[in-house]
Amino acid sequence: MLLAGLVCLIAGCMEGDKFDYNKQVILVTGTEESPMAAFVVDDTTAAYTVTASATAKVTENITVNFAIDTTLVAAYNQANKSSFFPIPLSAIRMEGTSGVIEAGKASSSGVTIRIVSLTEFVEGRTYLIPVTITGVQGGNMEVLEPSRTLFLRIYQTVDFHSLNIENYNVNSNFIFDDDKKVTMDKGYTYEIKCYIRAYHPGTGGNGISRLCQFTSKDETGSSMLRFGEDGNTVDALQWVNPGANLFSTMKFETGKWYLISLVYNLQSVAMYVNGVKDSEMPATEHTSSFQRFEIGMSWASTYRQRQRFLGRIAEGRVWNRPLSVNEIQTGICGVDPNSSGLIAYWKFNEGSGHIFHDATGHGYDMDWSNTWRSPGEGDIEQINLSSYVSWIKDGQNLCNPLNR
Repeated sequence: MLLAGLVCLIAGCMEGDKFDYNKQVILVTGTEESPMAAFVVDDTTAAYTVTASATAKVTENITVNFAIDTTLVAAYNQANKSSFFPIPLSAIRMEGTSGVIEAGKASSSGVTIRIVSLTEFVEGRTYLIPVTITGVQGGNMEVLEPSRTLFLRIYQTVDFHSLNIENYNVNSNFIFDDDKKVTMDKGYTYEIKCYIRAYHPGTGGNGISRLCQFTSKDETGSSMLRFGEDGNTVDALQWVNPGANLFSTMKFETGKWYLISLVYNLQSVAMYVNGVKDSEMPATEHTSSFQRFEIGMSWASTYRQRQRFLGRIAEGRVWNRPLSVNEIQTGICGVDPNSSGLIAYWKFNEGSGHIFHDATGHGYDMDWSNTWRSPGEGDIEQINLSSYVSWIKDGQNLCNPLNR
């Protein structure tokens, strides 16, 4: 199928350019729909073929030259508020440098991008391979600028350990030293991944499941997550925060992993689930601080039993800035520990022991032999819960940004 109808749509975005819409043009195949394509990589047999297309059948052979230009990633990130990395050139090989659109046809032969090594990949980074048209020989056709480059996004399946928090005895707080207090005066983002095996039924089937809390030392200005509160069903998530009280519109399902991203941008609060905005509302402007992380409901009374979370957690993150939707989507399976604004990052991927390490190196390790828990409302006591730490790694603990 020829692309003439779609070209006008793309070219119409070139506001201010003196583009002759009656001209036939050449573009990288697929960019008429999106400048990005998925390149699934699980081993070094992975390959992707890139071709060019003309918007009409050509009357003579046309040669289209391609190249990999990783310098284009920075411009892409700036334009899209994303945080992709250029792929290490030593990890890839381009087989061929040009394709030919033969007379009477509208599609070219291709060049193949092949993965030759995975050792250069850094965990937590999402890579792009920009394949761009560098020139055209033959005919009298220009390259459509918005479709000159195809960005191949690398997708890899990640398997991981997770922290099992079904035993309510593991529920507690870690309070960081005062010099680790972070004031969030320019907005913030909190993230956590959770897997719900089952919902705690509670009384009459209307159970409450407390997931976690990002908060200050004295629990003022908290961002707390729980399911089934305030008359909502147990599969609805509530985010209690200083600016607003936000509920998810979606109903969470058991047997699935979810990345929950909580974003405050000084004007509104928004909840994202697996990179998709679920709910948003205006928020009272506020300054929050982070110095304390709570797993589950930590009160030592019957609250811990009554608000059990029957599942697992992974990928806890604290950012001192609001993330863009593109940044959130890039981080579905993990993020670079050196990312801008990332204060603390617990992968909960240790698989053994009772210390949850901060991948950023900023010193926010959490030692579950030195936690703090309230025997009731108000008071707090130091308690060693290291013996209750439990890890899981099974066929459910897989992540691929294409299918979450």
